[in-house]
Amino acid sequence: MFTPQGPSLRELAVQALSSVEHGYDLLAPKFDQTPFRTPDSVLEAVEAALSSMGPFEHGLDLCCGTGAGMEVLREVCRESVTGVDISAGMLAVGRERVGSGTTRSADPVAASVGPEALSPATPGAGGPGSAAPGSEGLVSATSGSEGPGLAPSDSEGPAPVTPGSGGPGWATTRSGGPRVSWVRGDALALPFAPVFDLAVSFGAFGHFLPEELPGLFAEAHSVLRPGGRFAFPLPAPAPPNSPWYWAALGFDAAMRVRNAVWRPPFVMYYRPFRLGVVRRELERAGFEVELFALPEFGRRPDGSPRCRMVVATRKG
Repeated sequence: MFTPQGPSLRELAVQALSSVEHGYDLLAPKFDQTPFRTPDSVLEAVEAALSSMGPFEHGLDLCCGTGAGMEVLREVCRESVTGVDISAGMLAVGRERVGSGTTRSADPVAASVGPEALSPATPGAGGPGSAAPGSEGLVSATSGSEGPGLAPSDSEGPAPVTPGSGGPGWATTRSGGPRVSWVRGDALALPFAPVFDLAVSFGAFGHFLPEELPGLFAEAHSVLRPGGRFAFPLPAPAPPNSPWYWAALGFDAAMRVRNAVWRPPFVMYYRPFRLGVVRRELERAGFEVELFALPEFGRRPDGSPRCRMVVATRKG
């Protein structure tokens, strides 16, 4: 799409007629060559803003996809970064591109604070279906798993050891950087206890219906330590005289028709995720909300920022 390396229209059509999980498994090998990937300019702006608030210890990328946000976390977190996504295919691409993750039933945060940090996983949280090719080594948050709430992969790897024992760790460590781990799981049923001090998300909220936002934000709140921050960019909506306004309106209308006549649904909408709704639901979930203009994108004619970073802090 838009480049020779991107998916063809036929591939996009097949993806659009699939479930969200399977659709992204299909799209994963070419996802980074599509305009759906978060632009580097947004990632760099968020990284700069978070750097002024950090450093942080343990970071979580919610709906991490192929790991663009994981690279932001690696720059602002000192101990560990964890990506969670429902698509095994997207995780496999991210693990290959960004860095290898755990190979057994563990999480990098658990390696530093103990296995009790992982709460019991919700049955079926990883979603149905077999793993995508190349997903060996991914941790899966599914029922019937070994260990404290996470399932080991089928691949052979070092067994978890007690942190500080000098043996092999629970997650791969890049030289001079935090440990990196990839977890297959549902953002509406996260398999973690409150051990993170930073959670981020980039470009994923269109996959959640408005009535799902309370549950999504409650899950983000539940995995943060008191004082932990949940941060994400939020562009200003396009004005009605912009072609992007009509493109988003048309896309959302087409998706509503598709979901009315075809199963399984593919939830992807651009317009419902508005600042007023987001702020209200974050506050209801127990967050204190702050807004930071991202100066790299300038301001609109009315003086409002073209793009903000929302920072929701868990009270405590």
